[in-house]
Amino acid sequence: MSERVELEKTLSPANIWAIALGTIIGFGCFILPSDLMAKSGPIGAAIGIVVGGLIMLVIAKSYGFMVKELPVAGGEFAYAYTAFGRNHAYLCGWFLTLGYLSIVPLNATALAILAKFIAPGLFEQGFLYTMAGYDVYMGEIMLASAAILIFGFFNFKGVKDVGKVQLIMVGLLVGSVLLIGGGTAISSKTAVANMFPAFALDKGMVASILAIVAISPWMYVGFDTIPQAAEEYDFPPEKSFSLIFWAIFFGALMYVIVLLSTAVVYPWTELVAANHIWATGTAMETILGKAGVFFLVTAVCMGIFTGINGFFMATSRLVFGMARAKILPKWFVYVHPEHKTPSNAIMFVGIMALLAPWFGRQAIVWVVDMAALGTTFGYMYTCFGAYVFGKASTSITAKEKGSVKAWGIVGGLFSFAFLLLLCVPGSPGFMATPSWIALVGWVALGIIFYLAKTKEYNKLSTAELDYLILGREKPVSE
Repeated sequence: MSERVELEKTLSPANIWAIALGTIIGFGCFILPSDLMAKSGPIGAAIGIVVGGLIMLVIAKSYGFMVKELPVAGGEFAYAYTAFGRNHAYLCGWFLTLGYLSIVPLNATALAILAKFIAPGLFEQGFLYTMAGYDVYMGEIMLASAAILIFGFFNFKGVKDVGKVQLIMVGLLVGSVLLIGGGTAISSKTAVANMFPAFALDKGMVASILAIVAISPWMYVGFDTIPQAAEEYDFPPEKSFSLIFWAIFFGALMYVIVLLSTAVVYPWTELVAANHIWATGTAMETILGKAGVFFLVTAVCMGIFTGINGFFMATSRLVFGMARAKILPKWFVYVHPEHKTPSNAIMFVGIMALLAPWFGRQAIVWVVDMAALGTTFGYMYTCFGAYVFGKASTSITAKEKGSVKAWGIVGGLFSFAFLLLLCVPGSPGFMATPSWIALVGWVALGIIFYLAKTKEYNKLSTAELDYLILGREKPVSE
């Protein structure tokens, strides 16, 4: 049998924390406040964000345990394999691949939306066609493609560069948001009264809060990229949960700061009704002038860039981990001899991401909506997997077993509830029809891919897969 290809250990705790926070906070943090207020009111949305973060921390407990026990590339793919077997591993990995992969071009195409506010018409050049009601311009495609190529290059050059660049960008992101929050707090043009009524006009307190909790898996997606880089930790994997905790904490804090900074400028019902191109941008310009817009644009750009950078890394590691198990072509396992990165997997992510902007942003949004299902699968497999793994483990105490099983079952039930919110008609998170069509297409493609590789995949013994996926002792004979 072939030797197991491994990745180099170069990432520091600061790098990993920056990757997690940078993937949690993206374009949505700065564009969604008016939508969140319309859905739940300022206070209702803020409470929903915090409650959603607390639920994510429950789920994250299982991630911390599984990363500690199985610090390998592939993350949830490896956890699903360990607890439930090879077929569940493929199912989990296939959905996660789409979830991670689609977020790269989603962030890249967000640059065009930002440009509409700060430089109207600059990139709306070279009209090509209309796709799903969205006008596609060559200028906007080139803008998105440039961002994808730049961060693809960083990922190709080495994961150490990815970590350094991410840390710098996250520093700028956090600093800009804190300046926005501080400037809003001391401005004489703001008023707490503008945040009332506290909840949505068409629903009560509980319904307002739950409407935001329902979308929290999408808002906090990104902390789960930490396991994908576990094989490249240059520190003990036991630190993973604390890094996830602080990433989610700062993520929630930043969401709330931007939301409330927008809400206190004008009566929020008037702000929502005015239907501004960018409500948060308008609010910051009103109270902080050009400086406020500068800091906000800096924050948005950093949120977009850290999302592209982080999900480039996470997707390539997931694909690499699946290919190492021989469920994807061997080509994806190649590691560059100089840069020590899975260069072919990175190239694949880049090519797929470069194709996406040609379909228009609306089509990408449909795919991302559907991909929320994939990340929820990842949460569920990790939590229930922690329960199964903890129950069978002989390396932890009885007290630790009880804790792992409890966190696992509660986190798994939360994850299953999120799955129902996406799939049950009438629920707050029910996916739109185009997203269901995209889901059917992705499932069909997954079945075709699986049937093409299943003979080779199923021929591998459990000992061989344990070696390839988990890095356990290599079998003496084939």
